[in-house]
Amino acid sequence: MSFYESLLEQTASERDYLLSAPIIRQAMSGDVKLESYVAFLGQAYHHVKHTVPLLMACGARLPERLEWLRSAVAEYIEEENGHEKWILDDIRACGGDADAVRCATPNLPTELMVAYVYDRIARDNPVSFFGMVIVLEGTSVALATRAAGIIQDRLGLPTQAFSYLNSHGSLDLEHIELFKNLMNRLDDAADKAAVVHTARVVYRLYGDMFRSLPAAA
Repeated sequence: MSFYESLLEQTASERDYLLSAPIIRQAMSGDVKLESYVAFLGQAYHHVKHTVPLLMACGARLPERLEWLRSAVAEYIEEENGHEKWILDDIRACGGDADAVRCATPNLPTELMVAYVYDRIARDNPVSFFGMVIVLEGTSVALATRAAGIIQDRLGLPTQAFSYLNSHGSLDLEHIELFKNLMNRLDDAADKAAVVHTARVVYRLYGDMFRSLPAAA
């Protein structure tokens, strides 16, 4: 079994916790309200804006034996730069106040998730960052494009309100293939354990982020 396959297997229960969030089930069934979607975008902004800084922190701390991984991180930074601006544009297209979102304090699970990954990179193992990647990008591949279509049909929003979800459904599919290859090159047991542990915690915190959103009645 490859490490990527093992990672999926070892985090299955935490992934189920995330996907069982009531608001996700409601959205996928078309039971969604504008307030919920804008709230989701707001929380997405507050973790996506940290993607590039987290990648930089990870790359800076990787040891020389993982120089090949640092090169992948550098490519990742180029691709991820500025994506938080797409989210603010989506919020504006929904009629929301993007400036208020930008200045707001994120919900506690969102703040904890970001802080936790920074801490794992600084205190434990920089490879821990990739435990966050499997959660966010794996969830995007599973839900993003489909959810965007359902929400747009239900709420009658313009296509411009879904640049984040639509782009990440297809973009993250490509990233997952890259992620598989990177994870399967890891040969150190401590690095693998760091990815698994971080993924388990981030699945829980990301699931709690969805549970913090206003659900449909």
